[in-house]
Amino acid sequence: MRTAEAVHESKTKLLDAALHVIRAKGYTATRVEDICETAGLTKGSFFHHFENKEELALEAAEHWQEVTEAVFRSAPYRALRDPLDRLLGYVDFRKAILRGELPEFTCLAGTMIQEVYDTHPSIREACEKTIRGHAATIEADIALAMRNHGIIEGAEWSAKSLALYTQAVIQGAFILAKAQHSPDVASACLDHLRRYLEMLFIRPTT
Repeated sequence: MRTAEAVHESKTKLLDAALHVIRAKGYTATRVEDICETAGLTKGSFFHHFENKEELALEAAEHWQEVTEAVFRSAPYRALRDPLDRLLGYVDFRKAILRGELPEFTCLAGTMIQEVYDTHPSIREACEKTIRGHAATIEADIALAMRNHGIIEGAEWSAKSLALYTQAVIQGAFILAKAQHSPDVASACLDHLRRYLEMLFIRPTT
């Protein structure tokens, strides 16, 4: 008899496999067999956990959020005292993790949204929630940095709009990286994002 721990482990393996395979092949081209082969499990195991590929995608989006939140929560920039330093450190960290093959650093949520935004609204909504949730993790630091530098919330832009803008740049950088099959262009985009953020805030002189 399979224990609850073994069942949980097999489901996690399938979700981890989905994160890699979908980022490499896209949602439509990904087959259940591809997920099972990468996870080292049978189709029987797959259908024990998921009714179909769409259900897997929905849970994969949630799993992606949990995995990435853990990575960013423990990132070194989180220990910086100044919220502006944390914001800039976030961009530096995003640049630092542009390593390995494209599927290893590109975004599952962005990949699926680009492909199925009109054909699979439930997947689109799940992925949008993931991106919006990640943006919220830096929104608080942006709001504190605005307060520290005398920028009035809502005058021309808000902490929320800037947080979403950072994600637009990052997702666009991933698209360019795929187009050029190189992380270099994404790295350059993040450099521009950092310069832009620095221009928005005026540090007090001491």
